[in-house]
Amino acid sequence: MLKVGVFGTGHLGKFHLNNWKAIPEAEIVGFYDPDPIASAAVAEKYQIERFDSITKLMDQCDAVDIIAPTNVHFELCQQAIRKGKHVFVEKPLANNMDEARELINLVKESNVKLQVGHVERFNPAFLALGNMPLKPMFIEVHRLAEFNPRGTEVSVILDLMIHDIDIILHIVKSEVKNIYSSGVAVMTDTPDIANVRIEFNNGCVANLTSSRISMKKMRKMRIFQKDAYIGVDFLAKTTEIISLNTEGNNRGFTFDIETRNGKKSISVINPEIPEVNAIKMELQKFTESILENKPTAVSEMDGYRAMDVAHQIIQKIKYNSINS
Repeated sequence: MLKVGVFGTGHLGKFHLNNWKAIPEAEIVGFYDPDPIASAAVAEKYQIERFDSITKLMDQCDAVDIIAPTNVHFELCQQAIRKGKHVFVEKPLANNMDEARELINLVKESNVKLQVGHVERFNPAFLALGNMPLKPMFIEVHRLAEFNPRGTEVSVILDLMIHDIDIILHIVKSEVKNIYSSGVAVMTDTPDIANVRIEFNNGCVANLTSSRISMKKMRKMRIFQKDAYIGVDFLAKTTEIISLNTEGNNRGFTFDIETRNGKKSISVINPEIPEVNAIKMELQKFTESILENKPTAVSEMDGYRAMDVAHQIIQKIKYNSINS
């Protein structure tokens, strides 16, 4: 049985509490949150002990789940790692790259597991791709959200776009060659809307747009590769694959088109969407990695690489704004 301590019981933290309760291999020892009024309500509603000391809670558990604001990620993570506790930490991994590098080194020196909460990896629409070979050459992403003060302590790049950065780095599997970006701070002191072009060494290009001041919500990724188009709607949880058929491999709805090279057969497939709870699944995978001594599903290096690209984007936006 994995004993878990939860740090941070705000909006997302409450979802984590609910999902930990549904994982039979785990037991919530208690939680820590600096807000005494909100904490009292959480303790009563979830019937979970509230600890008034970070150290006391860490000493009672095997693993920590950190859903606190980004600016305290490093302090909580490093304290847990030094105590030999396994760590699940919400994205982004840390507040800056120096902190992220220090955490990478601490994990290397220790015998603990660390998983970063890039939850879109477990979105049913993305999971529906299964073992389909992905070799993208162009990716287009739109992640738009209505304005919400929650999460605005960081830019839209670290708040929203980092989800897509992580997935793109996960599927492209090539080093970043160039980054071009622009962004505007409209409602806050950091960019609220940004557009980014990432070029990879293998020739793939990704174009990302993220906004937290949109009139409507959208979370769509379009992947183009040789002989195939893949559309993933993370919000509606739907997936579409349009591809050229090979001989004897007709699947889904098919139709023919005439081209200069003769008739081509096209298939349109809407793969079955698995019925999974993304948050529960990422916490379950974290639990399994500890109990079965397996690599975490989203490692500290995955979190570091996503942060690295995100911070390069932020620096380029700053440079453009100063020199505009």
